This record gives sequence, C-alpha cells and structure tokens, in this order.
Amino acid sequence: MIISRRSWRGAGALVAAAVVGLTGGVISAGPAMAHTPTWSVTCSEVTVDLKDYTSGVPNTVTVSVDGKDLLPTRTFDREFHEKLTLPEHSAPVTVRLVVKDAGEGGKHSLDETKTAEVCEGTTPSPTPPSPTPTVTEPTPTESTPSETPGTQTPEPSATPSGQPSESAPAVPAPSPTTPDLAETGSSSATPVIGAAALAVLLAGGGILWAVRKRRTSES
Repeated sequence: MIISRRSWRGAGALVAAAVVGLTGGVISAGPAMAHTPTWSVTCSEVTVDLKDYTSGVPNTVTVSVDGKDLLPTRTFDREFHEKLTLPEHSAPVTVRLVVKDAGEGGKHSLDETKTAEVCEGTTPSPTPPSPTPTVTEPTPTESTPSETPGTQTPEPSATPSGQPSESAPAVPAPSPTTPDLAETGSSSATPVIGAAALAVLLAGGGILWAVRKRRTSES
C-alpha cells in the first residue's frame, strides 16, 4: 500500500495541531490551579497556603473559630502562608476561612468552613445540670402584743409635791407705800395721846411753880 505525500502532510498537521492544543490547555490550566487556595484543619492547628494571587492589590485573609477571630483580617500581596494554633476546646468547633481576591473580578475569593474535632486525651466538658427551682416559703411574722395601758408603774416625780416649783410665779407682796384709807370715827390711841399731853402740862406747871418759889425765897 502506497501512501501519498499529501496524506502524510495532512496527518502531520493534525498531530501538530493536537500537540499545540494540549500544550495551550496545560499552560492555561496552570495559573488557574495555582490560584486555588489550600487550607487544612486538625484538632489543634489551622494551616493556610495561598499562592499566585494578583500582586500590588490589597488581597485579604481572615480566620475565625466559632465566630471569634483566630487571625484578624490581614492584607497580603502575592502569597500568604500561615500555621495557626487552635485554642483548647472540649467540643468540636467551626473554623471559617475568608479570602478576598482584590484582583480583577475577584474570582479567586473563598469563604469556607471546616470542623476541628476534639484532640484525643481531652476530657469533654460535662453538660451542666439544669438548675432546680428553689421554692421559698414565706416566713411567718410574729406580731408583738401591744402594751396594755395602765400596767406600767409611773415613775416618781423628781420634785416633791409639797415644795413649790421653781417655775411657779411668786405672789407679789403688798406695797408699803400704799396710802391708808381714811378712818372714820375715833381711834383707839386717842386716850393715850390725851393722857400724855396732860402729863406734860402738869410737869411743866410743876417746874414753873418750883422756879418761881425759888426766886421768891432768894429775894
């Protein structure tokens, strides 16, 4: 069987086209695969590997555990590699990775969650028992009996009742300058005054008589 040169040339062109197509597919698939972020989660660590992102733009990455930041939002350029230690936990926790591609279209952004199991040897925290409601019984109030009037002995007064109180007002004494009322009728002292006047007169007459008698005898 004789194959013409045209047939060989045609077959060679098809082979070359197939090789070029495969090579272009591999080359174009390479950057797409390189942009795929990889990360893993164990019971104690989180590993993040980001490669071949657009350089010169503010790409960001954030890692959180049960809603709390394990890696606060951080800006990276072309690549980012980090290994983070998980906090101790006695129950499975949810780890979330958020990558924002700041390149054109942001097609390599990522938002995924994974579960970190409890490491072996870690004692799970017991479930707290439900609190038992406490019934508070009202305390009976004892009423204090009121004091019966008249049963208390009155205390003796400090001031004897026989002595006048210091605060009692003094009774005003009658004024000595009050003029006597006009007397009507004879006084009981009138006979005494008359007898005294008579005695004075008699004494004066006796003296006068004695003087005259003496002068007579001398002359």
